[in-house]
Amino acid sequence: MNNMEQAIDSLIRFLAVERGLSENYQLSTQRSLSEFAQWCAAKKKIANPRAVTLSIISEYLAERKRAGLSASSIKLIVVALKIFFRFLAGQGMVERDPAEALALPRIERYLPETLNELEVEQFLEKIDTKAPHGLRDRAMIELLYASGLRISELANARLENLNFEERVVRVTGKGNKTRLVPVGRKACEALAAYLSTERPRLVNRRSSSEIFLSERGTKLTTARIWQVVKKRARHAGLQKNIYPHLLRHSFATHLLSNGADLRIIQEMLGHADISTTQVYTHVDQQRLKAVHRQFHPRA
Repeated sequence: MNNMEQAIDSLIRFLAVERGLSENYQLSTQRSLSEFAQWCAAKKKIANPRAVTLSIISEYLAERKRAGLSASSIKLIVVALKIFFRFLAGQGMVERDPAEALALPRIERYLPETLNELEVEQFLEKIDTKAPHGLRDRAMIELLYASGLRISELANARLENLNFEERVVRVTGKGNKTRLVPVGRKACEALAAYLSTERPRLVNRRSSSEIFLSERGTKLTTARIWQVVKKRARHAGLQKNIYPHLLRHSFATHLLSNGADLRIIQEMLGHADISTTQVYTHVDQQRLKAVHRQFHPRA
């Protein structure tokens, strides 16, 4: 390994052991930094992070932008480089941080898509619970909407963390942070039906205590959950592009429009920063404006 690759490995170990950041975050950061290291070796004949300057980083980012990379993808690279060189400077592996002056690119903020309450009702009620895996799929989609879980949180949800009496589930989110999230009555009923009849038939010696199991008795992958949601949405006759995170957006928007406090929604979603949650206030404002235009006599 060259010095750049060794330095990248040191950072990834630090993120995993000291910071406890998710495997996905580690892989994303490693990919961004490895691509930068390969470019430095090929274009600049640089293998040592001490030789990297701000102008070299800027040239790399400009080249990626010309190649058609989006502003959000560029931002991920900039964040990875900032973390990398700040870490190296802190460890004394570079004399100064060449990425310190890098500015994060501005990203146009898009309002999240959502389903309205009638569309959610149509989606859930059209799931045939008598069909193979119908009870499991109904319970999964009910829980996604009832608790606003991320797809990875749903895949990793475990039986010992589900409390029917208190109607809560403990999930592990980004940064390995755990939180308690309420589970609605309808979702509890769907979960109880699945756990009492369908899940026992899926369990085998390879099974662990994840709530949702595949036909092989193993934990459902996030890709498989995505496929299930898409398939069930098609069967429900919904015209929108339905995906798991859309149910999380709908969860937050419906809570807000029915009077929930933004800080409580932030806590339930597991957002570290309230600004991430504030996007839902814009969604609600759009809805209010639409209602005003439709019904006010002088709108």
